[in-house]
Amino acid sequence: MCNLYSLKTGDLFATWNKVLKLPVVWEGQASNFEPRPEIKMTETAPIVRHIGDQAVVSMTQWAWKAPSGKPVFNYVSENRDFAKNDRVLIPADAFYEFTAPQPGQKRKTRWKFTMADNPLFWIAGIVKSGCWTMLTTEPGPDIAPYHDRQIVLLSAEQGRDWLDLSRPQAEILAPAPASTLNVERDFPPAPADLFA
Repeated sequence: MCNLYSLKTGDLFATWNKVLKLPVVWEGQASNFEPRPEIKMTETAPIVRHIGDQAVVSMTQWAWKAPSGKPVFNYVSENRDFAKNDRVLIPADAFYEFTAPQPGQKRKTRWKFTMADNPLFWIAGIVKSGCWTMLTTEPGPDIAPYHDRQIVLLSAEQGRDWLDLSRPQAEILAPAPASTLNVERDFPPAPADLFA
């Protein structure tokens, strides 16, 4: 499941103001966020909440600890009601999935997914014990060849739906339709990339 994503899009503040139709307020050190090509589980990263009449951005740790001590970085969304949860948006411009190594390689193959019509998109999440996790659902057609689950993806304009539950949860927490995502092999580089 997704344990690595990217957030390196330039003018985040203006983008979030526009798509959420809310004034964006940075809490604490969130305004010091540096764009990052790789954000790994248990690291701190920005999340967005709808509080009052504002979108509040805070730097928060990814993954709370399960009773076993393992990090809960993904959380199954089916047959659950999140109306009383602390619902958040995780901004991203790409995420990664891993498959078996390519012939002659020892490391797993890493695939990069971006949203076709949204350079910046949201991942639906919840907060528990001061940490956040990504919600997952059945895989859409773009992800099914790479993984048997997918994170819940929302276009830039759909973010408020999750924060405010302005549509039924089952509609929001659904697999991504076909052709929503672009996918490219990130590691090892494709043969054409070696000579670029």
